[in-house]
Amino acid sequence: MSVVLTTSRAFSSCHAAQKILTDAGHQLKMLTPQKPLKADELIHQVKGVSAMLAGLDEINADVIRAASPTLKIIARNGVGYDKVDLNTAKENNIRVTITPGANSLSVCELAFSFITGLSRRIHLMDKSVREKSWQRVSGIELHGKTIGILGTGAIGRHLAIRCQSFGMRVLAYDLFPSQELIEKYGVEYITDLNVIYSQADFLSLHLPANNETRHMINQSTIAKMKKGAFIINTARGELIDDDALYIALKQGYLGGAGLDAFVAEPFLDERFFELENVILTPHTGAFTKEAADKTLIIAAEEIVRALSGKENLFQIN
Repeated sequence: MSVVLTTSRAFSSCHAAQKILTDAGHQLKMLTPQKPLKADELIHQVKGVSAMLAGLDEINADVIRAASPTLKIIARNGVGYDKVDLNTAKENNIRVTITPGANSLSVCELAFSFITGLSRRIHLMDKSVREKSWQRVSGIELHGKTIGILGTGAIGRHLAIRCQSFGMRVLAYDLFPSQELIEKYGVEYITDLNVIYSQADFLSLHLPANNETRHMINQSTIAKMKKGAFIINTARGELIDDDALYIALKQGYLGGAGLDAFVAEPFLDERFFELENVILTPHTGAFTKEAADKTLIIAAEEIVRALSGKENLFQIN
């Protein structure tokens, strides 16, 4: 009997995903940590397991070697895999899979919530009512505004469609433009990021973190943006230089920011806690019941495929 280690809290309540694995004859070893596990925490849990259904845990070379030779697959219940050492996994013949598209709608809806929330300063007015000061704060309409969407994969695509329906002009950057977005929704693809920076009232990030994108939002790029523009990040914290963003928010050059992804989590940079033009959420873009169930079911199915010797649908290494 193969042992499957699960580290997602949501897995404990997803009976459909559990059933997929147990019906296939696998034994479950369920962990329910309050936050993603660090490598030194995982090392003691992986010995003897055949598969991992993992969240945003740190699965480095030491963890993978500790799990070898029994580990056959690391199934991420999400699309990000920067916390997984792909090279070491490949060297040890361990498959790594993701769950593309399963949580894209939920992440998109959070990004759009940041846009509407920041445009009307909802967080400030909620605070004023609770403090009995009854202070109305003037906001802006979205109709006629321009949004720049960097990355039009599943999440960016959903966001473009919703912004267009609100009467926004949608500028987009992607190495592989979507003809559907162009022809059906009037999305304008721009190859020069500087054009998007200079014209966007809102900038929403939906790119992976790599050498090319790390700190792409920095002092120089922020200076090219409109005064009063807003930045939304539901992708990866590495995309933004926090020091440059803080200064721009503190000085009022940027209108605000909605941040759901951070380099270090939990996010402990108290400078941002004092700012009234930023909304912070604890990497919760995919944290809906619907998204959690879909990602866990797909990840469980990938584990069953791997442990039965079949090809995986979403293997990345």
